[in-house]
Amino acid sequence: MLPELKLAPLRYVLAILDSGGFHAAANQLHRSQPAISMAVRDLEERLGQPIFEKGGGKALLTPFGRWCEPRFRELVAHHDRVCRDALAIARQQRGRVDIAAVPSVASRLMPALLAGFLEAYPGIDISLQDGHSERVNEMVLKGEVELGITSLWLPDDTLRFDALLHDDIGVVCRDDHPLAQKDALHWRALKPYTLIRNGTSRLLEGSPAAELLAHSTLYISNMISLTAMLEAGIGVTTLPRLAFQEEHQRLRFIPLATPHLERRIGVLRRARQSLSPAADAMYGYLIAQLEGSHR
Repeated sequence: MLPELKLAPLRYVLAILDSGGFHAAANQLHRSQPAISMAVRDLEERLGQPIFEKGGGKALLTPFGRWCEPRFRELVAHHDRVCRDALAIARQQRGRVDIAAVPSVASRLMPALLAGFLEAYPGIDISLQDGHSERVNEMVLKGEVELGITSLWLPDDTLRFDALLHDDIGVVCRDDHPLAQKDALHWRALKPYTLIRNGTSRLLEGSPAAELLAHSTLYISNMISLTAMLEAGIGVTTLPRLAFQEEHQRLRFIPLATPHLERRIGVLRRARQSLSPAADAMYGYLIAQLEGSHR
């Protein structure tokens, strides 16, 4: 059976060499010289060979001691490096967090949130991916990311969802559309016009406005294509406010007042599973920054 090497005697040996003797090492380490000598003798007995030459009054290494010195230094340095890294990660001073978010959140909310997080936790690396809500859910479930920022359409016992903000639903149309100058809309006002369905149109299901979906013959999932159709004046669509791309000057967002609909956006994580310290820092930061926010 291999002898168990305690770290303290290795440090004593190195201190003796670096300080020039047993007495100097004892002063440096704030230990008594007999305690230092006893620890070194115990180490020599465990290894079965002397490390220091006997007599002479100087701390001279034996040939075996010269073989041991660089290896003791390597072992102590590795131990200290692992300790520093572990403490830094545990104290959320270092680490990495992988996040996925729906595109509207990734483009509209995450730039400011990540800037603030990096200022508060400068040693943590962040990887952000975007995808539709089902893809974000899948990435969290598979462990590809620790946190997802999305809407949870259906309850799932394997996931924990903490709702953080409400994103109101509205109607988007071109600026010269008959509805464009309205301050708010009743769903019936949309009936005469072509409704372009998209991935968030399911938010109308179960409400009086669901009637609009039954008569819609056009579905576009890609936001770039949807925006192009709207700018071409082909129809109108419903979108959460965060998903409305305000940089498109020819498009208008009009709140849907009746029925008032919203999607809940929150943080998604695997249920009954701990987060890494870095992800836990991000989770707490998102909760503090977004909980109870309204758009």
